[in-house]
Amino acid sequence: MRKKIQRHADRNEEAVIAENSRSCSCCTQHPDSDFKMKFLLLLVTLTACAATPQDLSGKMFIFTQQTNTAHVSLTPSRQSFGAVTVCHRSFTDLKRDHALFSLATRSSANDFLIFWDEANKEIEFHIKNVKTEYKGWDYKSNMWHSICTTWNSESGLVQLWFDGQPSIKKFASSGSDISGSPIIILGQEQDSYGGGFDVKQFFIGMMSDVHMWDYALSPCEIQKYVDELNFTPGNVLNWSALEFQITGRVLIEDKHKTCY
Repeated sequence: MRKKIQRHADRNEEAVIAENSRSCSCCTQHPDSDFKMKFLLLLVTLTACAATPQDLSGKMFIFTQQTNTAHVSLTPSRQSFGAVTVCHRSFTDLKRDHALFSLATRSSANDFLIFWDEANKEIEFHIKNVKTEYKGWDYKSNMWHSICTTWNSESGLVQLWFDGQPSIKKFASSGSDISGSPIIILGQEQDSYGGGFDVKQFFIGMMSDVHMWDYALSPCEIQKYVDELNFTPGNVLNWSALEFQITGRVLIEDKHKTCY
């Protein structure tokens, strides 16, 4: 750093002007301290923006192309669940296996998985790595479907609600909660904690109105969700206040509305 002393006409006044090097031309005093302070402020601002929940009402995620990288990570408000309800709407033309909702913990890659098995024409639920199959549902292509799933660790019972129609209740897993820093992924199935994606199981299409509760939703509340009425939003994941991170080519657009 070079210094140049400039003397003014007045003998009693002397100004010392510090000329900074080009690497820190914007700093006049304590350049290193000022730079660090500005960097920390920027980092805090970016972190706050990334963690800010967004209202996606009337919006949808669009998964546009087959890949084993693109996905959406959702941030749950809780870390442990003795009961779970997950509801979402999806629209696809896929004629192969694909994941609809994937929750993994360090102890189990399939702690709560919703999956379409094309070969067997069934919706599968994996609760703590225990699979339950539901056959006979009219999972048509190129139309919106509302799918809700409930599970309770005390009874171990799981139930599907497909476009407002309930299935029978089946036993899946009981006696222990889902716990341990869950990672929730849309668009991919986790074969390992936060990864292990298979391109042949990637979801292509649109997804919207994803909610998750830490209790089994009542039949009336599920029907309100299906009918898009005034239902109680999820207290774990709330589409109207969703914390998420997009990786790869996943777009957000307005959801198509029915014209009358």
